[in-house]
Amino acid sequence: MTVAAERSIETETRMYMYDLLNTAKEFGFKAEDSWELSMVTNTDRIRIQKDYYPTIAAKVGPEILLQVFHTVKTRLNQTFNKEPQKIDERNPPVEDLNYLVAFNPKRPRS
Repeated sequence: MTVAAERSIETETRMYMYDLLNTAKEFGFKAEDSWELSMVTNTDRIRIQKDYYPTIAAKVGPEILLQVFHTVKTRLNQTFNKEPQKIDERNPPVEDLNYLVAFNPKRPRS
């Protein structure tokens, strides 16, 4: 991986973490509240934003999306799902994923 790509991953991660922490503070998240973090398509991003509030969405280049996702999960102290994702009609190919979206499942939009 190039130095430029590593810088880009770090920059995207810092900006995303800044938005997550500010939004959590602004909306009064408690210690037990947590973000559900996903890599999604634009269609899924729109659906999540309709269903939950607040959400934090960022378009991230596909070449660094997975690394940014892993770095954010690590900084949030969240564990990773050990099962490999099966590619089928419900899980689009990785190249179709271009958004990182975080939402709190306990906060549906009413």
